[in-house]
Amino acid sequence: MRILLVEDEPGVARFIRQGLTEAGYAVDVAQDGREGLAYGLSAEYDAVVLDLMLPKMNGLEVLRELRHQQFKTPVLLLTARDGVDDRVQGLDAGADDYLVKPFAFPELLARLRALLRRPPLQAGTLLQLADLQMNLATREVHRAGKLLEFSPREFSLLELLLRHPNQVLTRTQILEHVWNFNFYGDSNVVDVYIGYLRRKVDLGFAPPLIHTVRGVGFRLSERFD
Repeated sequence: MRILLVEDEPGVARFIRQGLTEAGYAVDVAQDGREGLAYGLSAEYDAVVLDLMLPKMNGLEVLRELRHQQFKTPVLLLTARDGVDDRVQGLDAGADDYLVKPFAFPELLARLRALLRRPPLQAGTLLQLADLQMNLATREVHRAGKLLEFSPREFSLLELLLRHPNQVLTRTQILEHVWNFNFYGDSNVVDVYIGYLRRKVDLGFAPPLIHTVRGVGFRLSERFD
């Protein structure tokens, strides 16, 4: 899944980005409010982690403008302020959750997972297609009752496919959601990871669920057409 982090403190931004990347998320980092707004309006994100105290345009202004532009993505606010009025102001501006600095990184991950369990395309803790089931809370995947093991990047790719069942996703769409703006490698990496998924999701099971749509991309579906 793809996360936008808007944070002007370099040390904090590096810490959060590294932790999110290790957890399997693709992360883009904006260092001020205007840049964060531009990122948010130029690409699709699954969640935004937004600091309130930003240069050029503060976090509340960014949030209000995003919501004014019909930006539906969940937003988690970060702030050093712990006042009730500050929390209320942020939530009223359109935030989905609020985390006060300093915070424990596992709590940030847990709050993001909670936000991502409420996607617009497929709600709930479980994502399922046929006998393939992903539990977002426990990060476990089963097919026909058998537990499957995935790396964080493989898990993110499979999650993306499960959130868009029966839809063809292009290599570019997959790169933008599972990797990030700073990835300059060959798009062949998508084919490589699709191959990893096929060996784990389809090998030894029927019917195959991961399909290549020649010249376009990939689809997770029970259909063969």
